[in-house]
Amino acid sequence: MRTAGPFVFAALLGLVSAALRAHDFWIEPSTFTPAPGQRVSFRLWIGQELRGDPFPRDPNLIARFLAAGPAGDMPVPGRVLGDPAGVVMVQEPGLYMIVYDSKRYPVELDAAKFETYLKDEGLEKISALRAKRGQSAAGAKEVFSRCAKTLLAVAGNAGAGWDRVFGEHLELVAEKNPYTLAGGGELPVRLLYEGKPLAGALVQALQRDRAGAKVSARTDAKGRARLKLDRAGFWLIKAVHMVPAPPDTGADWESFWASLTFEAPSG
Repeated sequence: MRTAGPFVFAALLGLVSAALRAHDFWIEPSTFTPAPGQRVSFRLWIGQELRGDPFPRDPNLIARFLAAGPAGDMPVPGRVLGDPAGVVMVQEPGLYMIVYDSKRYPVELDAAKFETYLKDEGLEKISALRAKRGQSAAGAKEVFSRCAKTLLAVAGNAGAGWDRVFGEHLELVAEKNPYTLAGGGELPVRLLYEGKPLAGALVQALQRDRAGAKVSARTDAKGRARLKLDRAGFWLIKAVHMVPAPPDTGADWESFWASLTFEAPSG
């Protein structure tokens, strides 16, 4: 097997740096509705408003990359530095959840960028805490990790798995099968932090090229939010949570970025 040269690693380093500046991370499969026996590839994307760049597979950043389907769970294999980042063969009809969890990664932002990011992601409590501590004009050291999922419907929308909890640090759980939302509809979701309901968090739903039509809701005391998705097509559901960083990280804050992608049917 050929090894990647220095220019490939430099390119990957550039994408990692871009990931630090970009807000969102999500999984896009080659198809959301494969047939039994079809190979499905998965690209990891970084960007904002569903515009961005594919992120190659880096084993040093992957904590978990699996496919959960009717026949059980299996790892998602892929080439080192490969794009797409992984591929699986879906054999049985039913729903498949692809789960990607990253390891921690550090970033340092100046005060203005950090405060803007807090505002964009609904993290006003962190901004208020920084103000209370007299830190609003100070930069911030942060560690972050990604908690991404995508849902496939193989040969129809029947079957279980759309509401399965995988124990991610921050996890978005659909409380209705998104593939039953013909033409759009209301999707109830639950947000869990370390397995427990997270209240007061901002949950957003986006579609590509529809930045002005973003759907947002805050979670209630039970971690639940209801999103009114007005049409069929590709949807990204996202949420971010931030806490003071553990002392051993050398950072001020730790953030967790959850995402869920699927394709609501047209009818």
